[in-house]
Amino acid sequence: MSEEKATAPHALDLEVLNHYLAAACAEIGHVSSADKFSGGQSNPTFKLSSEKGTFVLRRQPPGKLLKSAHAVDREFRVINALQESNVPVPKAYHLCEDTSVIGSMFYIMAYVEGEIFWNSALPEIASAKTRGAMYDEMNRVLASLHSVDIQAAGLSDYGKPGSYFERQLSRWTKQYRASELEHIEEIEQLISYLEANLPEDDGQTSLVHGDFRLDNMMFDMSDSDNPRVIAVLDWELSTLGHPYADLAYQCMQLRLPSDIAHAAGLGGLDREALGIPSEQAYVNAYCQRRNIEKINNWTFYLAFSFFRLAAILQGVVKRAHDGNASSEKAMQLGAMVRPLAQIANQTIHQDSE
Repeated sequence: MSEEKATAPHALDLEVLNHYLAAACAEIGHVSSADKFSGGQSNPTFKLSSEKGTFVLRRQPPGKLLKSAHAVDREFRVINALQESNVPVPKAYHLCEDTSVIGSMFYIMAYVEGEIFWNSALPEIASAKTRGAMYDEMNRVLASLHSVDIQAAGLSDYGKPGSYFERQLSRWTKQYRASELEHIEEIEQLISYLEANLPEDDGQTSLVHGDFRLDNMMFDMSDSDNPRVIAVLDWELSTLGHPYADLAYQCMQLRLPSDIAHAAGLGGLDREALGIPSEQAYVNAYCQRRNIEKINNWTFYLAFSFFRLAAILQGVVKRAHDGNASSEKAMQLGAMVRPLAQIANQTIHQDSE
């Protein structure tokens, strides 16, 4: 990971931090440096060094925040709850909810040394066998996540159980309407399909990540025949929900064209030559791991994933339009809204034939 020295407005006052940690979490030791990770994290993230090791601090951005935004306390809670599970997460050390210490809520977790891969096709991996093993490992972790005993993990109140897709469809439709800048017929067709084909609630509730994808995994690649996910990152969107939302979201990303600038998928690539499983094989492996015979309504779950992503991107465009986001990148992302709906509608059409 690349790092840059912390600068205002996010810089940490190490004297204040050390005074607090000496009493609240002596395990961390005396912090001698705090380097801010570069990149697009919505929660400023720092690499801490002390005589006791290396740690990571994630804080809310300073200033006034939307009520549910930047919920680092939820991130800490879920990471802490998964410590003894089969889901690899960094060790959780401490949550500070007192905003007077450094100016915002923060938590500290272990620093994990591993590799992050950004391209679904894994061009930097030489072996097709290794690529396949990496996808199988992600599949194992996803099935493990959805098999977590919510009650035993103390997460039974981490979200609302049941009617997940009904609530999500209503939420994202409202969000899309609130940020709509032009009429996009393909989006209207997609919303009509989703409203008409909403599956009956099947009672499944599990812990869901909300953004389960390759670049939110950290891998140990020391054994190319046995790559291991050693940390699942970015739990900001995690909640109680329907497990197929995570599975379809990942498969939706892999369906995206390989030449999309900000979200390159595997569309148009020879997956077999790359050693990457087909979508059907990936879903089958997941079902086998979770003892599921088959997944009904798969087209709906995929289509919903496309719509959710389109609604998120439309929100970015609206914020740029209102002067609250980087305009150039926002417009590039906004250009994906119609193509996402087009791919979703093609998926619906193909699967109805």
